[in-house]
Amino acid sequence: MKTQKLVRLGAVAILAVTMAGCSSWDSMSSRQKATVTGAGIGGVAGAAISGGGVLGTVGGAAIGGVIGDQVGKR
Repeated sequence: MKTQKLVRLGAVAILAVTMAGCSSWDSMSSRQKATVTGAGIGGVAGAAISGGGVLGTVGGAAIGGVIGDQVGKR
């Protein structure tokens, strides 16, 4: 039960950071926007795959951010 609460708290924290980052969305380049979007999607996917594990969530966000950065180059 304690782990489940920690996972939910982590998800809320990631959402809060993502929303705070979006407050300056207009001044971001398309590459930066792609990086943020990729990190958000990767974090959610990592959490789903790892069953809410912290390492899976952070790893997914990191990998998603890198992929988003590379896609945003074009």
